[in-house]
Amino acid sequence: MTDRKRMHSIPDLEAKGRKRLVLIVEDDFVNREILKINMQQEYEIICAETGCEAREKIHAHSDTLSLILLDLNLPDLNGLDLLRELKQDMDLSKIPVIVLTADTESEVESLTSGASDFIPKPYPRQEIIMARARRCIELSENRDLIRWTERDHLTGLFNRDYFDRYAEQYDHYHRNDPTDALVLDISHFRMMNERFGKAYCDEVLRRIGAELFTFVKENGGIACRWEADTFQIYCPHREDYPALAARVAAAASGPDEGRVHIRIGVNPNVDKSGDMERRFDRAKSAADMIRSSLTESVAYYNDDLRQKELDAGQLLDDFRGALAEEQFLVYYQPKYNIQGPKPVLCGAEALVRWKHPERGMVSPGTFIPLFEHNGLIRELDNYVWRKAALQIRRWKDQLGCSVPVSVNVSRIDMLDPDLTETLCGLIKDNRLDFSDLHLEITESAYTEDSKQIKDIVAGLRNQGFKIEMDDFGSGYSSLNMIITLPIDLLKLDMGFIRSAFSESGDTGMLKIMMDIAHHLSVPMIAEGVETKEQMLTLKDLGCDIVQGYYFSKPVPAEEFEEFMRQEEK
Repeated sequence: MTDRKRMHSIPDLEAKGRKRLVLIVEDDFVNREILKINMQQEYEIICAETGCEAREKIHAHSDTLSLILLDLNLPDLNGLDLLRELKQDMDLSKIPVIVLTADTESEVESLTSGASDFIPKPYPRQEIIMARARRCIELSENRDLIRWTERDHLTGLFNRDYFDRYAEQYDHYHRNDPTDALVLDISHFRMMNERFGKAYCDEVLRRIGAELFTFVKENGGIACRWEADTFQIYCPHREDYPALAARVAAAASGPDEGRVHIRIGVNPNVDKSGDMERRFDRAKSAADMIRSSLTESVAYYNDDLRQKELDAGQLLDDFRGALAEEQFLVYYQPKYNIQGPKPVLCGAEALVRWKHPERGMVSPGTFIPLFEHNGLIRELDNYVWRKAALQIRRWKDQLGCSVPVSVNVSRIDMLDPDLTETLCGLIKDNRLDFSDLHLEITESAYTEDSKQIKDIVAGLRNQGFKIEMDDFGSGYSSLNMIITLPIDLLKLDMGFIRSAFSESGDTGMLKIMMDIAHHLSVPMIAEGVETKEQMLTLKDLGCDIVQGYYFSKPVPAEEFEEFMRQEEK
């Protein structure tokens, strides 16, 4: 039962003129009838004589039940045990319970266990019983109204607007207690939406919400659904977060469904002098460290990560100047067709390098993900496209020949309404053929928004561009989807090469990928090829084109020209 259902039950009853529903759990016939007679004029009454019967009726009427009157002495179980069971359930805990008891010593324990009030036995006057019942229902409905504004309606956890307020209150009462800030999300959640649909993903989020509710109830702290598949937790410091990740993943996956991979970023023992947003930004940075990992589930913010953040901030600050001063260099890695008697140069991939005036050569693995995350990759891609187009023109003019050059087109580039005009302009301004510039688009980009991306790519392809799907086989798309995509070449994910030629690897999966390419009638490109043995094995498996250190690392344009000259000999 969600907050949404309970909130709807109140106005629905009023609109239909129906009475609010009250459950009386009492095994004594006389006492049960006394309560029923006292209350039935104002409320709709249902009764249960045992704890098991009460449990069934509570679950059956959970959406509309306004109050439970619970006797502690039941024939099959202790009423306090049933009360505690209800209060452990995130949904049922919202139903107010008035305890019925002749044992005054049980009153404190009942209230401590979650009872809203108690009515002593023998029962007092009708006016007192009705006043207590009305008060409990009114307070519960007012809490529901408040909860409606402060809770995420899908998961029942706090929403982001209220979470920070309650986190600050938590600090007020736990000022000197070590406290952790956590960010939890689901790997490839957009893929799940694409493959299984919104209803399935909503159920996964509900399960996660229920598990996190239980976790903070057991261990202290608060939890919220921040946005989409991102959750935040603020709780007492602990060391067993891998166990939490496994627990949440098991709950999210369900008994008969595919495994959901959960990752948690932890900012341990937060600095409470800093603002709340910063505490969770650091946890998010830790979670992002394992974004691409399917084996790690927990990452911690530490001094090394803090230094990386400072370095990343400096690189972001340096970006504009680096573009203006042309610190970014475009290198070219040759591609060879290996299906003939000898390998033949058939293309190149343009790869960007950053020659920083203070740091020297900055690794692309450092700045590319950073610029992708911050949206600067669009400007960098445009820079690389221009440089590559100019270089192709120079080769044509100076050498009388050229090879097709592949350039990367990121998912963010796809959001640019002027993308097609920009790329076509490069072809026109540099007097190139469309076949001179190949466009590499990652497999994951297609699946982020497949309909929109497919339409854009189909338009580029209709203009005459050759389309390469990069990172093919990285696990994002189905074969059925690939068949419908507008592509001219498949570029095998480098992980397949590493895996196939490792000590424990085999080439069976490579053969399957080659068969898919042949079925689609498109050439297969393998990158990351480092040895002659790998090249010959790929040739035997039917791979068409390879690139990698076996032939050459990425090199400046002047050095790449030597490969073209060798082809002329």
